[in-house]
Amino acid sequence: MSITCGVSTQQIRNLEAAGVLPPADRTGSGYRVYRGAHLSALLCYQALARGHGAGSARSIMEALSTGQIDQALALLDASHHELHQQRQALTETSQALTRVAAAVEHHAGPDAPLSIGELADYLGIRTSALRVWEHAGLLAPARQTSRRHRVYDSEDVRDARIIHLLRQGRYRFDRIRPIITELRGSKSADALQAALTERRTSLTHRARAMLDGAALLQQHITEFIASDAPAPSEPVTGS
Repeated sequence: MSITCGVSTQQIRNLEAAGVLPPADRTGSGYRVYRGAHLSALLCYQALARGHGAGSARSIMEALSTGQIDQALALLDASHHELHQQRQALTETSQALTRVAAAVEHHAGPDAPLSIGELADYLGIRTSALRVWEHAGLLAPARQTSRRHRVYDSEDVRDARIIHLLRQGRYRFDRIRPIITELRGSKSADALQAALTERRTSLTHRARAMLDGAALLQQHITEFIASDAPAPSEPVTGS
């Protein structure tokens, strides 16, 4: 079983101890005897881990090992929901970036740094709006050391313009915040769009891995967990 699944015998024992694998039978001399159910559980765990992560896969298999099929499926649903939320957030960020990219990347703004009044005049808003955005964690202007006045550099001006455009599109603060955070990390709209494309591909790979895991999970439940499971098979290996 170790060779078939590409893991060490110690890892197999650890997974058994954690409840991921059903308890192994023992020979008279104390050697473990693994059967088809153990091999199926290990292959299922590995497939689930690729799509859902090791922690979720472990919880799902632990539930199955105690016959809690409903709990295992609930954990599976929760992981699928998490992936769906990540995909939705990715789509929202991409759509928002498309909305503001042309206006921001190719717009010649004023020379920075700007005071709060100058930035408010440039955007055509009140200074109180900038303070609200700062309080919401959307802006973080530096402060002059002498009188603690806000000073907005070129990135602050860009971020403020993006926030203003998205607010005009009725975006809430909680939807704007991750967009600004992503843009700051990527430094440009093009770099962020490339990162979003890469992340979208990663989510697709993860979704397909989830499908692979679901197929093996269904097979494992049908053959070894459901009430009409067959009698124990011949031993696979022992340790």
